[in-house]
Amino acid sequence: MPHRIIHPDGWKPAKGYANGMLTETGTLYIGGQIGWTADQIFESHDFIGQMEQALLNIRAVLEAAGGTPQDLVRLTWYVTDKRDYVARQGEIGEAYRRVLGRHFPAMTMVVVSALVEDEAVVEIEATAELGMTAVVDYSGI
Repeated sequence: MPHRIIHPDGWKPAKGYANGMLTETGTLYIGGQIGWTADQIFESHDFIGQMEQALLNIRAVLEAAGGTPQDLVRLTWYVTDKRDYVARQGEIGEAYRRVLGRHFPAMTMVVVSALVEDEAVVEIEATAELGMTAVVDYSGI
């Protein structure tokens, strides 16, 4: 079954992975997004700033595939500081709603000792079900 790599316009190339993989049936798998910009620069070293940027990155991959936040069915969060995450629930909710609105898919939060990028404090992966809303052209594959 062919799959299409999803890479938002203007983003630096991913190294050794794909930001998104869209299946022929319209399921979009979004690789773990961290709190850096399209140029792979961390503008924030704060949990909320990085979390919001990671969610913006997820939204950018969704939109590049023809989807919206309402198509999200699952988010898995990897955080390096459980205390910071728990202590800032109000701020997390506000930032989440700014980026993804009031759509709340199934979610899992996992505490990890570190992430591959040393500056990253949060990484979020996602799955979306675009179904027939995805514009998928497999003719050239």
